[in-house]
Amino acid sequence: MKMHQALGLGKNLFTGYGTGHVLINGEQHDGHLLVAPDSVTAWDTDGFDTLEERHFSAILALQPEVVLFGSGASLRFVHPRLYAALTNAGIGVDVMDTQAACRTFNILMAEDRRVVAALLAL
Repeated sequence: MKMHQALGLGKNLFTGYGTGHVLINGEQHDGHLLVAPDSVTAWDTDGFDTLEERHFSAILALQPEVVLFGSGASLRFVHPRLYAALTNAGIGVDVMDTQAACRTFNILMAEDRRVVAALLAL
């Protein structure tokens, strides 16, 4: 699916997605990712079944106000203990499939929210 960029330069926006990848500002990124307004990094996980507390604790360094967890091609909920470090720090966590997380990220970016998308590949 292609999406259209609506914000200015210097901010990451999802402009499309497909099997195994997303497009951010028109550039393809493969695999599991952590996407902040100003950075895109590989998320050091092998997938849903291998997620641990440390995977979510690492997101604290990005200083988000809200985290969108994209669980892949389908909606899957992780145990809240895995992201307890985020909620204990007052950071909101929303769980959705990866496509919905991409769309929601763009909406929150348009509102100038400090959002981080923690995405498992489609």
